[in-house]
Amino acid sequence: MDSSSTSPPGGGRREATRQKLYEAAVTLIAEQGFSATTVDEIAERAGVAKGTVYYNFASKSVLFEELLRHGVGLLTASLREAAERTEREGGGRVDALDAMVRAGLVFIDRYPAFTQLYVAELWRTNRPWQSTLLVVRQEAVAVVEGVLRAGVAGGEFSPEIDVQLTAAALVGMVLVAALDWKSFQPERSLDDVHAALSRLLQGRVGAPS
Repeated sequence: MDSSSTSPPGGGRREATRQKLYEAAVTLIAEQGFSATTVDEIAERAGVAKGTVYYNFASKSVLFEELLRHGVGLLTASLREAAERTEREGGGRVDALDAMVRAGLVFIDRYPAFTQLYVAELWRTNRPWQSTLLVVRQEAVAVVEGVLRAGVAGGEFSPEIDVQLTAAALVGMVLVAALDWKSFQPERSLDDVHAALSRLLQGRVGAPS
């Protein structure tokens, strides 16, 4: 899960190691579950010594918690960039939401294993990282909420919409639709899936009058 463009100066080598560990952990946990995955396996898959794992993360649970924080952080950044780019280009709030839908699909297309883990963990309440997951999830949803609130304030959206629920529904729509695409309709292109969700977003699913 690459974030090299935002790595701090001087931290390139350690960041590269953490990236390897994130990739190894997310792949193994997606394949066999968190409990069945060992630190030894993560180290072996990443091509590092076991001690390197503990040098970077205090435990397997901490590694997974940081993996969730890192992955959702990348998703949040991609959503925010899509909205800001649309605004710079003079697009409206619906255009911004549509750009965010596409950004979400691009992220999931690039990181399908992480997305599967993230969605699965949202349904669990007995994990030590649950509070962290709720925080980072809210950060992602808050980006969508910001666009919706701006749209309401600018008269582009109805003042009657429930901003919080609508934002959560939009994020959920992208996650579920993308997982269905990857699992059951892999022959479809990203452009095709985006077009279908775009029509839904813009209320163009009804028959023409």
